[in-house]
Amino acid sequence: MSIDPRRPHASYLDFWRERHVCTLTTLRPDGTPHSVPVGVTYDPEAGLARVITGKSTSKARNVLAAGAEGGGARVSVCQYAPGGRWATLEGLATVVADPEAVADAERRYTERYGRTPRENPNRIVIEIRLTRAMGRA
Repeated sequence: MSIDPRRPHASYLDFWRERHVCTLTTLRPDGTPHSVPVGVTYDPEAGLARVITGKSTSKARNVLAAGAEGGGARVSVCQYAPGGRWATLEGLATVVADPEAVADAERRYTERYGRTPRENPNRIVIEIRLTRAMGRA
């Protein structure tokens, strides 16, 4: 089911507020997919999903390798729960290292996952400018 990522229905948004491990899929420079478990926060008002990570991780390197041309790297994040509930967000990702953006992403992560992320002086945010949402929640 297609959903407007900036105007999701209440049950879809509620599902993204629950604590779930998600997957992030990026593309390697050779075009093959790289999928890893991550925590994701969803901000429909801004049209963004955010993933905090270290700047030397494969996911960050894959986004950086795609460059900012064309708006960023094509990625998706997905979560699933028993009972057939699932949600996918797709969009164009960029790496953001601005300390205020990182602190905001950490705050959002803490709110969703109920724990403060470990200290990481090399933390960045993968910001995904959303282009599509789908799911059944």
